[in-house]
Amino acid sequence: MPDFVVIWEWLAFAVRWTHVITAIAWIGSSFYFVALDLGLVKVPGLPKGAHGEEWQVHGGGFYHIQKYLVAPERMPDHLTWFKWESYMTWISGAALLMVTYWAGANLYLIDMAKMELAPWQAILISAGSLTIGWLIYDNLCKSKLGETPTVLMLLLFVALVIMGWGYNQVFTGRAALLHLGAFTATIMTANVFFVIMPNQRIVVADLKAGREADPKYGKIAKLRSTHNNYLTLPVVFLMLSNHYPLAFASEYNWLIAALIFLMGVTIRHFFNTMHARKGDLWWTWAVTAALFIGVMWLSSMGLNQDTYEESEARALTPVEQRYAEAEGFEDVSDIIMGRCSMCHARETAYEGIYHAPKGVFLETPADIARAAREIYIQAGLTDAMPPANVSFMEPEERAQVIRWYRSAGGADLASN
Repeated sequence: MPDFVVIWEWLAFAVRWTHVITAIAWIGSSFYFVALDLGLVKVPGLPKGAHGEEWQVHGGGFYHIQKYLVAPERMPDHLTWFKWESYMTWISGAALLMVTYWAGANLYLIDMAKMELAPWQAILISAGSLTIGWLIYDNLCKSKLGETPTVLMLLLFVALVIMGWGYNQVFTGRAALLHLGAFTATIMTANVFFVIMPNQRIVVADLKAGREADPKYGKIAKLRSTHNNYLTLPVVFLMLSNHYPLAFASEYNWLIAALIFLMGVTIRHFFNTMHARKGDLWWTWAVTAALFIGVMWLSSMGLNQDTYEESEARALTPVEQRYAEAEGFEDVSDIIMGRCSMCHARETAYEGIYHAPKGVFLETPADIARAAREIYIQAGLTDAMPPANVSFMEPEERAQVIRWYRSAGGADLASN
């Protein structure tokens, strides 16, 4: 029977798999409907109330699509709702946040050099912060600013930059960008759950009751849907950023995120204009390239990392201390420093590796105690690390890692 750590890792994999699949479905349907909406053509002979039509070919057949800005005269017998893609993306993302960042708060969420937090405090900040953005944004949309979409979008951008900076003052760089992505995704899903779907239900109820539907509901939903469209690409970047230290480990990571949000706008503006048959705005790609150069320049300003001395001086948590005191720790420390620290270093020594993978350092005993679980999984249970076993880690050394970790009770999920 596999130990709890193995079960937990497979659970995390299953949740991530679900999250990626549902995100593909949501993003795909969102991009499709935006392109469809912008590409509608007004032709003679459209049914009453129809705004435009589009002919499409796919899978060996032809599709004839018509859009009604408010609603058709009568409710069709079959109506497909697009909502679960969004809901399940957020639900699976929230579950992944809990499995990875809450359960692994000491390693992935808390940065003692920034703020000394207990895991429960960090988790409370994590959960509470995700609701703030939606409340602020929703009230702005419901204010008179809702009539000035450009100003509203600029205010949303400012709010996102402030939140990115704020997250970076509290959490690890990796968690800061991930939370900014979750913060933005929460706004997007809340738009669907609290605004777009309820407004569509009102229109459907009016049609069923024989009442004329009010066009204001479609206008409100359209505003939120447009915002979601422009936020999608930055959210995808932020969710992937945890794999790239150059994105998350820089002290300027919040500025990098700000430029990525602007890149999302320029890229989507090109495609939205193209789909609306208003021309190809090639200049947007020049702006996008300039913004990306800015991202690379900011990342080269230096990684935000602690020193050897700071790592050793920072107190270990009770769980980390147990690993440091467990039988075989000194031997395992020697093994990991010899086999892994050339890459997982503050100043790497392996050719072609310029920054520690995922920002994980394994140069000091304190580093190793803090990364105990990852070492157990990556270099003990599996041979994922070192990659291609470039440092020739022996089977007996991997067995020593397993014995050390289990001797500290690490195979028990509750100890993590």
